[in-house]
Amino acid sequence: MLSNKKNLGEMSKLEREHTTTYGSRYFRKSVPKYRMPDRGMPARAAYQIIHDELNLDGNPALNLASFVTTWMEPEADMLIMESMGKNYIDNDEYPQTQVIQDRVVNMLARLFNAPKDSDSIGSATIGSSESIMLGLLAHKWTWKKRREAEGKPTDKPNIVIGADVHTVWEKFALYFDVELRLIPLRKDICKITDTKITEIMSSFSYISGLKEDIYTITAEDVKAAVDENTIAVGAVIGTTFTGQMDPIEDINKALIEIKETKGWDIPIHVDAASGGFILPFLYPDLKWDFRLEQVRSINVSGHKYGLVYPGIGWLLFKDKKNLPEELIFKINYLGGLMPNYSLNFSKGSSTIIAQYYNFIRLGMDGYKKIMKNMQENARYLATRLNGSGKFEVINKSVTFPIVTVELKNTTCSVFHLSEKLRQKGWIVPAYTLPANADDTAVLRIVVKESFSKDMAEMFFADIMESIEKLEQSEEDRITDIDQNKNPTLLY
Repeated sequence: MLSNKKNLGEMSKLEREHTTTYGSRYFRKSVPKYRMPDRGMPARAAYQIIHDELNLDGNPALNLASFVTTWMEPEADMLIMESMGKNYIDNDEYPQTQVIQDRVVNMLARLFNAPKDSDSIGSATIGSSESIMLGLLAHKWTWKKRREAEGKPTDKPNIVIGADVHTVWEKFALYFDVELRLIPLRKDICKITDTKITEIMSSFSYISGLKEDIYTITAEDVKAAVDENTIAVGAVIGTTFTGQMDPIEDINKALIEIKETKGWDIPIHVDAASGGFILPFLYPDLKWDFRLEQVRSINVSGHKYGLVYPGIGWLLFKDKKNLPEELIFKINYLGGLMPNYSLNFSKGSSTIIAQYYNFIRLGMDGYKKIMKNMQENARYLATRLNGSGKFEVINKSVTFPIVTVELKNTTCSVFHLSEKLRQKGWIVPAYTLPANADDTAVLRIVVKESFSKDMAEMFFADIMESIEKLEQSEEDRITDIDQNKNPTLLY
């Protein structure tokens, strides 16, 4: 996020300075907010100022908007604190951190079913945004080198992706001068033909007899959008907007057909930021990963369902040949030769260590139990919302622990409801879907490990009470206040 320089002359003293608190127990003179103070203060005083201000942030336990992990075990917290001072980039000084990253990359390559004879390669990143940019950059260079070898122009590269993608895809296109071919969304009913996905929807749909509204791209969309200048096709598992997934196996088949008929070898980059730690444990037979011929790179967010605090992401290439050697920097001025492929340089080691802790602490069985529990709680909440008569659940299969709903049979909007729930502490985003589905406004609820079925019940009760209040007429509100002994409890 960007921050602007403040004009202190236009600000009041209260806006410019921290005023004394606790009867001047910690400091007696006001402290400037937008310039460094002339003198320091006791550590406890500095802590108290910042600690009290941060009380204005939302409660992470009630944050149903963010996919990011907000809780880890105390032992993980201890390892994180012990590793806070280690710079991941200094692998000559901290060689064991590099060893641990190598282990995590190996575990992920096998989790994502890299072929046994492949020379897979990968790296930790700040998050999936950096991973996506690095993955697409590698595909751009691979495409460029191939075109140059064929004596063809390299001035018009493009990427093909659905409009339901994260902003980073648009950033990549702008920053790295690549045409963004964005496939607009539209509502279709069970248009996915991928056998495994269809089985999931039919087997696990908790609302019998109803079909799912799908807001994703199709293989036909991709075939119509790609050409010889397409550096990669992006496919998403666990979309930000609706918690659904693109039919990657269908897209893979379409790209193989194009390769055989037109000679265009177009790779798939799978954006598995949200779903990459879900599908291997809940649907291990579903083919979306390196088992598919055209899937050449995958990103996943360790700080989402990888169950690690921010910020940690992972980028995996199916084979070393998918990452052009020219993009790898050989750095020796930190002591020792270090191959580096990143957009940033320095990075804390703590989240890498925390990811490894989770892997060996939980194992396959532990991750499976946690993912299953989250999914069951999400489906329970979806069932309650759907049964209320006030909501239409969009992602009815709840393949991922995400519930996306439209409002119905009410005079209030999702935006009103989101604001009202914030008054009770719940953070739930309301938004319209991307073009051409922007006539649909939704609430999205992300169920994390710390969100229990009991919390789902309390959340549901607050939702229904909020809707009731929003639907009240002014006369009904006045009557409620008159009849209530403590009107300050009303909102």
